[in-house]
Amino acid sequence: MQLEALGHTLLNTTCFVLLGLMLFGMAFFIIVKVTPFSIRKEIEDDQNTSLSIIIGSVFIGIALIIAAAIHG
Repeated sequence: MQLEALGHTLLNTTCFVLLGLMLFGMAFFIIVKVTPFSIRKEIEDDQNTSLSIIIGSVFIGIALIIAAAIHG
């Protein structure tokens, strides 16, 4: 009985991890396509901290939405 519950929990966790990774990838892809400049150049070469904070905020927002979906 406990192994069955463990298997169900692992399956749910795996599904939400895959969903989260896909959403993070899609969000980053959309950010890269929408911006008229190179994200990599702005963050790495120009040391644009504000852009890094905005992208991090988007990821945190997506993480909160996924967490709310997991908890029902």
